[in-house]
Amino acid sequence: MKLPRVFKLIPLLLLPFAHQAAAAGLELQPITDKVYAIVGELNNRSPSNLGNNATFGLVVTSAGVLLIDSGGSYRGAQEIHQVIKQVTELPVVMVINTGGQDHRWLGNDYFKRQGARIIASAPAVADQQARLQDQFIRLTSLVGEAGIKGTEPVYAAETFDQRLDLTLGETRIEIRHSGQAHTPGDSYVWLPQQEVMFTGDIVYVERMLGVGSQSNSKSWIEVFEAMATFEPRHLVPGHGRATTLAHARKDTLGYLRFLRSAVADFMDDGGDMSEIGSIDQSSYHYLQNHETLAGRNAQQVFSEMEWE
Repeated sequence: MKLPRVFKLIPLLLLPFAHQAAAAGLELQPITDKVYAIVGELNNRSPSNLGNNATFGLVVTSAGVLLIDSGGSYRGAQEIHQVIKQVTELPVVMVINTGGQDHRWLGNDYFKRQGARIIASAPAVADQQARLQDQFIRLTSLVGEAGIKGTEPVYAAETFDQRLDLTLGETRIEIRHSGQAHTPGDSYVWLPQQEVMFTGDIVYVERMLGVGSQSNSKSWIEVFEAMATFEPRHLVPGHGRATTLAHARKDTLGYLRFLRSAVADFMDDGGDMSEIGSIDQSSYHYLQNHETLAGRNAQQVFSEMEWE
């Protein structure tokens, strides 16, 4: 049964980076010829977005569709597929999971049933397996039983350790895992012909990134810098609209460096965890979710740096 749509898609504007409203809060953003971002909400997972509070990638090739990340639930994957069908009737033949976060992979079952190959780094699959129960509990509490209905964990059958190069139709695809960032298995996907980089959760723009217990802020900086050496002309982040490398440096790399420096100064001054909220992060107040994430990010980085 076809799910009810929240919004009808409006005609795609013939302008670069135009946005097309879609179901479940998704927007279609053209990047370059046959390459798109599918942009989810910047807020938390909810019954209305079905766990799709992230940005996904869409590449149309002569051999079928490449999807970067499969969505936060079975129903969320269905909504992503409805957006894809606004662009092409070609099947989704390949899905790359860029990390272990729920919205990167919990739609795998839906696309596998359509015949898609599922690919991820081996550390990403290990992370998905390790956090599966916690992710299902949290997702159920946020999207509800109806939102998670039908969702089954399906892991990538094709894995790699550090790099994998592929060709789909005429499109060359390079996948790299350079270390732990937001999650242990985060990867970035480079399309050299189009000069487009899909970063997964290595990059957040417009909203504040989250440093969690599964993250490593020091390594995250190193992974960002490895990704940036490709000098992408177009960058599709894990959260927020497609943008430039300069914007990504400001909202992600700049914030990570600032936070680690501020926490280091705080520790050098004898501060302890109970006072971590006194660190002034107001220069990043422009990022959405600042109020809920800034303090927790500082706490997590403090915990990391105690053991470095």
